[in-house]
Amino acid sequence: MLFGIFFAFWRFMQIITLIPTLGMLAYFVHIYTKANALTPNYILVLFIVSVLGAAWAIATLFTYHRARSNALFVSFVDLLFVGAFIGGVYELRFISHANCTHVTDGATYSISGSLGSVSVNGLHVSTSKTCAMLKASFAFGIMNCIFFAITSLLALFVGRGREKDRVVVKETHYSRHGHRRSGSHRSHRSSHSGRRSAYV
Repeated sequence: MLFGIFFAFWRFMQIITLIPTLGMLAYFVHIYTKANALTPNYILVLFIVSVLGAAWAIATLFTYHRARSNALFVSFVDLLFVGAFIGGVYELRFISHANCTHVTDGATYSISGSLGSVSVNGLHVSTSKTCAMLKASFAFGIMNCIFFAITSLLALFVGRGREKDRVVVKETHYSRHGHRRSGSHRSHRSSHSGRRSAYV
């Protein structure tokens, strides 16, 4: 039960971080498609992985009872997504060293009042939208590498727990069946010995 709650929590975290990622990368895919140009691999790989990862996270969250019976399969697929996100982040690794925000000196403002006048140098902040969106997608990709690794381990623990439960159920079933057989065999022996004593 506890593993199931943690599993659902990390699935929510995956969905929350993957939807903005695929939205931002879809913006770039649309620009390249509209310009009739090929989308670069550093955008396309992470975009495809994000779409598939979001679909998988939503499907396994809303069908958790079915996914629980196939917990080992879910763990294996999540592990594959860890590798896929590592590949997508690796393709976009150049953006980690980019400086998306530039701060420059702006106009000088003069403030005057009853206490006197003060001159303040203003600051002008400019942010590159393309750079910021790619850097955010890069960060979300790293986060999902960790998130999918966590859900893979949680699903593995859930799968092992279900295997232990099945073994316990089988053992109790066989032990009850064996008691029934031994009891019927004893009653058969006692009735047979009773018949022999009656004839003697």
